[in-house]
Amino acid sequence: MPEQKTCYTFELDEGQQEKFLGLIAGGCYRPRKVPYALAAAEGDGFNCALYEKVKHGRRKLCVQGSKAQDFVEFFLEPGGVVPVTMGGGMADPTAPGAEAAHGAHAGSDESGKGDYFGPLAVACCYVDDALAEEMRKMRVVWYDSRDVKHVDEGGVRDCKLISNNVVLMRMATMIRGLLGETRYAMVKIGPAAYNRLYAKMRNVNRLLAWAHGTCIEELLEKQPSCPLVVVDQFAPTEATIKRALKTRGKAVTVEQRHRAESYSMAVAAASVLARDAFLRSLCDMARDVDPSAQVPLGVVPIGSSDPRVRELAEQMTRAHGPVWLMNHCKAHFQTTDKVLAACGKSRQDLPPEGQVASAVKNGEYSNG
Repeated sequence: MPEQKTCYTFELDEGQQEKFLGLIAGGCYRPRKVPYALAAAEGDGFNCALYEKVKHGRRKLCVQGSKAQDFVEFFLEPGGVVPVTMGGGMADPTAPGAEAAHGAHAGSDESGKGDYFGPLAVACCYVDDALAEEMRKMRVVWYDSRDVKHVDEGGVRDCKLISNNVVLMRMATMIRGLLGETRYAMVKIGPAAYNRLYAKMRNVNRLLAWAHGTCIEELLEKQPSCPLVVVDQFAPTEATIKRALKTRGKAVTVEQRHRAESYSMAVAAASVLARDAFLRSLCDMARDVDPSAQVPLGVVPIGSSDPRVRELAEQMTRAHGPVWLMNHCKAHFQTTDKVLAACGKSRQDLPPEGQVASAVKNGEYSNG
């Protein structure tokens, strides 16, 4: 096994700097004071610093520590903060000589982990070689606002490679039709439930493992002969997901892979279904935020670093009180503290889960 790297240096442009600042502001990282640093933080086994000095429009980012590579692979790279440095990037599984999963197997992926608004959604899909081939050839037809016809011929792929959300959501509908009810499973954890679970577990990876394990178990109940489940890697080791697996999951081979969407068509399909479930939840939320919006997609901003995220959260908190956050946001993000402070509130104004304490039985929070 290759030795883990413990030190990285990157030169970030303005867009990458903004993504980095949003990442450390929205995640569970401890701020640090570093001389000449614009921002610095530390997490489990690593620390990072973005320095003030600007050279040719770029600032230097340094990451170091025993788990620096994990932070780069699992957070900075997927978040677009830094270019892909390990594993050769998002490979095309259909390219000659590319390593890819073959035969009947399942794949699991999630969406919403780094987004302040909305749920955490996990999907698990079962494919064989014939289904995988149909997914590679899938074409999505759509019309823009001027009623001009467009065709996406890229086939099913990692949802992060599909920039048009209309295409993604239509592709998800086609995938569900192709798989039928018996070859995929979904677990969607809305903000209220997410906040209760996080208050109990106090660890995002444990929560992710629970969600993946539950979704895998549901898929295996429908496909008991499935020999292999590939999981898009979200934790440094496989121990986290294996501890969360239930009876059926423990009886099959479960393989965790970094950038599994480029290795397994089942994981690629799962990434699209999970993102679709997440986006549809934001559309439902948009109808509450702005009932007059004719196109709900885009009303609620995605991610955590977009300034509109805080703007909307502050607007709704002032209108409906701090409890609104518990039903629409992932309360453990540091964004919550900033929103509450801007509204003259604090975490003491939230229910216990908002203070990362014990859970309540109620499925929704109320102002009463």
